[in-house]
Amino acid sequence: MPAPTFATQVLQTLAGALLLIAFAMLAERRSRRLVTLLIWQGAVLVTSTLLVAVTAHLSHLFFSAMLTLVLKVGVLPWILLRLMHRLGIERDNEPLVNVPTLMLVGLGAVIFAFGLAQPITALATTVIRQTLGIALAVILLALLMILARRKAFTQVIGFLALENGLFFAATTTTYGMPMVVELGIALDVLVGVFIFGVFFFHIREQFDSLDLHHLESLKED
Repeated sequence: MPAPTFATQVLQTLAGALLLIAFAMLAERRSRRLVTLLIWQGAVLVTSTLLVAVTAHLSHLFFSAMLTLVLKVGVLPWILLRLMHRLGIERDNEPLVNVPTLMLVGLGAVIFAFGLAQPITALATTVIRQTLGIALAVILLALLMILARRKAFTQVIGFLALENGLFFAATTTTYGMPMVVELGIALDVLVGVFIFGVFFFHIREQFDSLDLHHLESLKED
């Protein structure tokens, strides 16, 4: 395998930053800071996509970067902040397990992700594909965040972080998806956030809380 180029080293640094942000999101309890971290994730994705577009000479990735900038750094965080303001959300202080335990489980998930990606990395023909392990780790950390939180709002942020990990894996290992597919996914994510917003208001109106354990009362006896 050839020695890493400067662009590849920058990309691996961005991948490391994405992983650190994922860990920070896993430990963070304040919803506003979670949205801020989600914006930083989007900024890293924009930068990494532009870098891959320049180094691989793929013009469609420039449109992907623009779409990511508008949607993940602008529109979706704005919608989430508006929902926070309307619902009076500020803190998610009831994780299912304490933060130190959560971080240890997250570390185990990262080790598992790198082990899972190792066979693919060994067969890779480009250094860029070494970011696959980090992308899988980001996905697993986002999934862990969804499972470990009670609040619906925090789980939606975890869902968006998981999608960010999938997007990073697609752009850095396979040089992105067709534009039609990316536009479809972006529309699905946007519509999904709107639906979640309506879902939030219905939960808040019915139970005066966004804690999902209240939904257990809807089960049939």
